[in-house]
Amino acid sequence: MARPDKAAAVAELADSFRESNGAVLTEYRGLNVKQLQDLRRALGDAASYAVAKNTLTKIAARDAGLELDESLLTGPTAIAFITGDPVDAAKGLRDFAKANPALVLKGGFLEGKTLSADEINKLADLESREVLLAKLAGGLKANLAKAAGLFNAPLSQAARTIAALQAKAEADPSVLAAGAPAAETAEQAPADEAPAAESDTENVETDVTEG
Repeated sequence: MARPDKAAAVAELADSFRESNGAVLTEYRGLNVKQLQDLRRALGDAASYAVAKNTLTKIAARDAGLELDESLLTGPTAIAFITGDPVDAAKGLRDFAKANPALVLKGGFLEGKTLSADEINKLADLESREVLLAKLAGGLKANLAKAAGLFNAPLSQAARTIAALQAKAEADPSVLAAGAPAAETAEQAPADEAPAAESDTENVETDVTEG
């Protein structure tokens, strides 16, 4: 490769390292052109997949501020640059590697953290961002429903109590006048005591006259 072409290739790889969330280095020895195309389709929007020379990859990574382990730069290398959900990218690579053992996951990095092949497989076992968001939304909806139930329960109970009292009052109007006898008794009490007071006055006057 001529020097200008190498410089352009390094610059393109360095930009890919900078613009991606992470990268997974793979060995693709034994995969044919169709299989590589199938892998790119399997990754979808989660990652782009590019074949790269090890020497150029090392230089590009360094230009992007990354230090790749030398063990990742052995054999023919192709890089999956993660541009979408890292879990989806890891799942796509793992599942394709299971169906096509010629694809070997060597390792990589995610948001500056180095990842081994085992860690990439563990990442693939996690739930995707969409699934987690769906579960979160479902949990929030359930909690809101519970909260609404707690607020509405006392109101509905009060409404049922009021309705029951209203029905009882319509059947027996005296329920609403339950306090009336007590009030009438209280009002009549002074009148009942009045004759006794008058009698006492008459007795006093009689005693004075007789005296």
